[in-house]
Amino acid sequence: MTNELLSLAPVVLTIGMALMVRRTLLALGSGLLLAALILHWGTMTGPVLYLVNNFTGQLYAQGQWQGWHLDVILTIALLGILTQQLARSGAVNAFAHWLFPRIRSRRQARLAVVAVGWMVFIDGIFSCLANGNVSRPLCERYRISNAQLAYLVDSTASPLCAILPFSSWGPYVMTLLAGLTFLNEAPLTAFLQVACTNFYAVITLALAALVAWSNLGFKSAPAKPEHFQEQEQQAGSPWLLGLPVLVLIGGSLLLAVLSGLKGGDTLMQWLAAADIGAAMRNASLGAVLLSLMLQWHQGIRLKAMLIASWMGLRSVATALGILMMTWMVGRAIGDLETGRVMATWASAHLAQGLLLPGIFLLCAVTAFATGSSWGTFALMIPIGAEIAWQLQPQLLLPALSAVMAGSVFGDHCSPISDTTVLSATASGCAPVDHVSTQLPLALTSAGLALVGFTLLGQHLSLVLVWPLMLGLMLILGAMALKGQARTG
Repeated sequence: MTNELLSLAPVVLTIGMALMVRRTLLALGSGLLLAALILHWGTMTGPVLYLVNNFTGQLYAQGQWQGWHLDVILTIALLGILTQQLARSGAVNAFAHWLFPRIRSRRQARLAVVAVGWMVFIDGIFSCLANGNVSRPLCERYRISNAQLAYLVDSTASPLCAILPFSSWGPYVMTLLAGLTFLNEAPLTAFLQVACTNFYAVITLALAALVAWSNLGFKSAPAKPEHFQEQEQQAGSPWLLGLPVLVLIGGSLLLAVLSGLKGGDTLMQWLAAADIGAAMRNASLGAVLLSLMLQWHQGIRLKAMLIASWMGLRSVATALGILMMTWMVGRAIGDLETGRVMATWASAHLAQGLLLPGIFLLCAVTAFATGSSWGTFALMIPIGAEIAWQLQPQLLLPALSAVMAGSVFGDHCSPISDTTVLSATASGCAPVDHVSTQLPLALTSAGLALVGFTLLGQHLSLVLVWPLMLGLMLILGAMALKGQARTG
């Protein structure tokens, strides 16, 4: 019993430190240090050597470089550079100036916010900042409240990144999946299957589109005078933003397929055999180079491009630190057999039908308290996978979906989450107002997700679960709109 409690101590310390200091790196580092002390208690050099070997083993082990880890590091660094290049070069603003003259109504303006969110999906933080700042003048023109703008911005940031493998979240999550020795799927294939049952993320995206179409949950302000709506717009172009994004997406897919051609005869077999890390690294490099060429053509100086690149590297420095610490914590959790201990406890005290909703709620609470989805992924993907593998191996991928969905939900609602704060401030909304207006809609998505995971835990077919979820969402939306019309 004592050994079991000790194996849980690093996880408890990590979550406790995250709650107290609100700093993910410090929390992960504290848990990692405690794990090293537990594993090598009684020696002076043992913990130090373990940490050094753990760190170097993430990059070079068994006589060879760890290509997947190195590709992920380079990809995230390049995406950081790309986001700053797009933001500082005026590419995002140029896209906005091209888009805004084509908007003729409030509904179109709200839908445009959602569309911009899908265009700048590369990273959650970048999406919040870019979409909020770009769409804010449009929403002011059509008297769309800052709180509604913040909701639309936030709801098309992290939820979208959580299901798209070619965002900055994709390589990070796929690395965690690749570390699961009992997972019989390629990281990309597993990621796509996990995304298909990420009920919270998909329902949140669908609900954001419904809110944009119907104005559900928000009151309309009086219209501004027509002459204000028709004021002259500055000319713009979609290509400074669109071309690098197309190269990033199209290049990643093309290079992934080409690298896996020898792995079979179908597209899924090619993707399963693909070197997705190298494909994303090379596509990201191509997108960065294309962005630089477009900026050079626009007359932007080399010094400005170098400064933007440096700022891009600085913007992802913390994320890269969390990434490295995540890998090290994952190995330490495995060495301590924390997942096996929690799986044993779950087997004894948790009804198997509640496995998926239980994981979803646990991750939601953890992410809400810590304000970090990435930190929750680091802790709970190995543990949640181990629990599912021990209890119901056939629910391994749905359990990973529950981890992803719960983490995104908790982070989405947390008042200390970086995306919550940034989406609010970029939209001109006080964070507390954003949280209070977003919470009812987020809880609706979470409630539907909880139903979905419960049904999936009862082995109901996904072909039946998804129509049921979307049908419930539409029914609840219609009821809410009727109530809103009566009180409005």
